[in-house]
Amino acid sequence: MSPHLFGILNITEDSFSDGGRFLAPEAALAHARAMMAGGADALDIGAASSNPEAAAVAPEIEIARLESVVPQLMKDGIPVSVDTFSPIVQRWALERNVAYLNDIQGFPDPEIYPALAASNAKLIVMHSVQERGRATHVNVPPEEIVLRCIAFFERRIAQLLQAGIARTRLILDPGMGFFLGSNPETSLAMLRALPQLKRAFGLPVLVSVSRKSFLRKIAGRDARDSGPASLAAELFAALQGADHIRTHDPAAARDVLRIWNALNARHSGA
Repeated sequence: MSPHLFGILNITEDSFSDGGRFLAPEAALAHARAMMAGGADALDIGAASSNPEAAAVAPEIEIARLESVVPQLMKDGIPVSVDTFSPIVQRWALERNVAYLNDIQGFPDPEIYPALAASNAKLIVMHSVQERGRATHVNVPPEEIVLRCIAFFERRIAQLLQAGIARTRLILDPGMGFFLGSNPETSLAMLRALPQLKRAFGLPVLVSVSRKSFLRKIAGRDARDSGPASLAAELFAALQGADHIRTHDPAAARDVLRIWNALNARHSGA
């Protein structure tokens, strides 16, 4: 069990977990390289926060922030994912041949489809109950979320394939935390249903639970102290078949997976 690990790099002022810490390019580059040295397979870089309290960021500012770190990281040979729902920023990222493009809206804008089809980037297609824009505080009953998620992916995958985007380039992200609703049980229900999601589409699945609100609420911790809760949920996601884990602490996630694999190998050989 060795899911691919994306290290989260927020070059923002107001991300819920580390806003402002890596806004300076030198700080961002140092943290990016530390995450890669610690066990990340790739970096997911966002220059505009998607949390409900965050301020809007103009595309030109988002691009300026990304420009200060992305070219250097790619020059270092690091696989880069750009996390943005702005078509303008997505075009910028595609022109720079990033390895992945991550859209919390799941690529709803047909005007970007020709550029997506012409690129080689893997596309992380995320489901959210908001469908457009950043996360908001809504209440979705846990018993509804899985069917809503599957219905969304049925529609969006069909649209992307119709536009000439190869199915092999798609990675599905069911969303977590406020992207699924304000009730923690809704995110838990989605995590338990990961095998169902994989069976439904036969595509790789990415899970991003790191420091999310639902874990903090269950554990009674703030973002700074939610590392153990995040690791527990990440291990569960991996056991449920997650192919990719997006995490703030790839070194810790890598250690947990190594120990689990070692223990499981000993148990299987007993």
